[in-house]
Amino acid sequence: MSELPEWMYPPRAEGWFAEDLDHLPQAPPRTELRHGSLVFFLRPRSAWHSRVTAALATAIDRTAPAGWTVDYGTAVILDRWNRTRPDIVVGITGHDPGRIRFTADEVVLVVEVVSPDAAHADRVVKPEKYAEAGIPHYWVIEEEDGLPVVHVYELDTNVGAYAPGGIFRGRLQRSVPFPVDIDLDALVPAPKGKKRAD
Repeated sequence: MSELPEWMYPPRAEGWFAEDLDHLPQAPPRTELRHGSLVFFLRPRSAWHSRVTAALATAIDRTAPAGWTVDYGTAVILDRWNRTRPDIVVGITGHDPGRIRFTADEVVLVVEVVSPDAAHADRVVKPEKYAEAGIPHYWVIEEEDGLPVVHVYELDTNVGAYAPGGIFRGRLQRSVPFPVDIDLDALVPAPKGKKRAD
């Protein structure tokens, strides 16, 4: 067994801190931090995942209030030992072209588009972490027959955990965190040889 590269060893006994990842250019782009440990996602994203992420970010951006920011692939620092890289982040800060991360208190909504290498994290691990950090809204996008299905969660501040807000197919209509009306089926091209129902 070969030895790990020097950069993979944490700089202190307590493990990695969230800000350490800003100074770790050797790490893969999708590196996250959980409980002070590095987590690598190395599989390339599917075309479906990339298409849904980009199209949904654009749709959310069209409806977000003025002065809010919609980004994808930007890191979120949840606390000192936890840093994720959600597929989409909606923040209450204005656009900053030099931004490389958000803090949890700047984030209103995180969206994860489920992929095979991150399915357990998106469905089980991250909801707990995002809720602990106080992020009010969490959406999980699943693929069903080639189309996106949105599982919506809202933070119940009385218990510090997410409560289900609904499962949406075809159309996503919500009044929180701001009015949203998105044609979900239009986020992806019709499957080959099929036409969309009008």
